[in-house]
Amino acid sequence: MKFSIQREVLLQPLSQVIGVVERRQTLPVLANFLIAAQGNRLSVTGTDMEVELVASVKADISAEGDTTVPARKLVDIVRMLPEGATILIALEGDRLTLSSGKSHFTLSTLPATEFPATDQVETLETVKIQETALKKLLDKTSFAMANQDVRYYLNGLLFEFRDGRLKTVATDGHRLAICELEEDRGVPQNRQLIVPRKGVIELSRMLSDNDEWVELALGKNHVRLVKGGTIFTSKLIDGRFPDYCAVIPVGTDRHINLDKESFTHALQRASILSNEKYRGVRLEAAGNSIKIIAHNPQHEEAVEELEAELNFDQLAIGFNVTYLLDALTALDSELITMELKDANSSCLITVKGDDSNRHVVMPLKL
Repeated sequence: MKFSIQREVLLQPLSQVIGVVERRQTLPVLANFLIAAQGNRLSVTGTDMEVELVASVKADISAEGDTTVPARKLVDIVRMLPEGATILIALEGDRLTLSSGKSHFTLSTLPATEFPATDQVETLETVKIQETALKKLLDKTSFAMANQDVRYYLNGLLFEFRDGRLKTVATDGHRLAICELEEDRGVPQNRQLIVPRKGVIELSRMLSDNDEWVELALGKNHVRLVKGGTIFTSKLIDGRFPDYCAVIPVGTDRHINLDKESFTHALQRASILSNEKYRGVRLEAAGNSIKIIAHNPQHEEAVEELEAELNFDQLAIGFNVTYLLDALTALDSELITMELKDANSSCLITVKGDDSNRHVVMPLKL
């Protein structure tokens, strides 16, 4: 294998793929990129056995071949070379040499045959969706995914196709985030897929805010997305997502209407003096205002008061301030509505008159 390539051209696929390569490995080859030179294209593959990314670019290839090289070392070397540099890479036995100007590097390799191949994705359905719409679905919900929860099915994002419409749902047991697209996606059967946390993060990194159409290939055990010269493949979590509809509060007769920006800033200021472990704040709603009160073990206190529109006399309830702030950040509106039953029930946070993006936060006993 032998090829030459511009530094910036090579850095693009390396930077895209490095995110899936874990620092701690079960197999030594998983710390490597699979580099393959064929025709006039160079492909770079990274995997952690759950998520795989393949990015390809044009290169001046004089001898075809493939091998695997230490991923982070290669990225660091290419990144440190001067801008506009031409890089010559050649495989000699079990060593890969990289030359640019007066810089020369020799890297160890492992055979390409040792690199784990992703199972062939048997596509059951293909969904066309605008890139910006898919990114919105991920960004509005993925923050509520669990992280290393023993309930493994919570460590991912639910993609639900119901009546042709696509909805993403995430929960960690303390809060719930839902975002739904109104348009019919043309999926005939109702389906649920759980994409693991790592896959969601890498997919979100891949997507940009443009209106180009991308294709999601839905398989029995995998989901795949092709965008330009990059192919994303992720295994699905084999589990049953909880009945999230049962968590959404119904019969909430107490409503608080608030200015989102003022509420966000007040929560951020109060959170400075909240308990670092529990991150609790107390909301006291009465009259036409709401008080945000935070305490910590050092007996320090923060009190914020802002105007609010209430349809009840008074109520006091505690919340984890981080969960409230995450929900507010995900809502696109100047005015938000908090719907509650009582101080012991969960709170539904939405944009008034729009339930396409909903957030449920469990109360906190203070």
